[in-house]
Amino acid sequence: MKKVLMVLTSVSEIGDTGEKTGYNVAEAAHPWKVFKDSGHFVDFASIQGGQPPRDEVDSEDPIQVAFTEDEAARAGLYNTARVDVVDPDQYDGVYLVGGHGTMWDFPDSEGLQNLVASVYNAGGLVGAVCHGPAGLLNVVLDNGLRLVEGRKVAAFTNDEEVAAGKDKVIPFFLADRLEEQGATHVSADVFEEKVVVDDRLVTGQNPASAAGVAKEMEKLFAEVIHQEKAEVQHEAEALRAKKDAVKDAEKAAAEAEH
Repeated sequence: MKKVLMVLTSVSEIGDTGEKTGYNVAEAAHPWKVFKDSGHFVDFASIQGGQPPRDEVDSEDPIQVAFTEDEAARAGLYNTARVDVVDPDQYDGVYLVGGHGTMWDFPDSEGLQNLVASVYNAGGLVGAVCHGPAGLLNVVLDNGLRLVEGRKVAAFTNDEEVAAGKDKVIPFFLADRLEEQGATHVSADVFEEKVVVDDRLVTGQNPASAAGVAKEMEKLFAEVIHQEKAEVQHEAEALRAKKDAVKDAEKAAAEAEH
């Protein structure tokens, strides 16, 4: 079992518009189901801790409904940990949930930057979808490079911001900012699914891409688990061979005495 931390925004309003926002429920629910169905442990954190605000739930989406009604998920979301007090060593992967609020609190959160960098530096996976990649900005790895530098990524596009009517409200265009920090932004048509995998970084363009990001992360987890099992088996075989060699040597010594 792998442990995945899902990180949520703490911003409840889009700029100074008065329009309510929060984490995108679909972008949390669908990956949550993928991770949960794969047997992984899912935990939650947010920028400020406590109960994070959320966007509206689509009552016609059974996965969103199941997510909001699941007792373990409800308990985890009731009082999330602040990202700056989370122990990154406890997690094998971190997944950044989108929602317009992330554009205001993800990029400048040193706690989130340290968390993402620590998980990646330790060999873990980093996933993000839609506006979640705002949390990849300003993340610097142990090698001195930005996490997104030289990597292909997907995120909410400029055209999608225009289509959503948020292009005059957001503090910056996410796709442009990612490219300014050295990434290559890869996109599909407006609101079409797009998932990009670059080493241990998995990103998605929009809500339609959320489950796909989690599925690609799951594939990478499966490879790690397979490798870990192979290493354990190899160590067991080596130990067995060593014991057999000792027994053979003892038997040979006993026979030589007679």
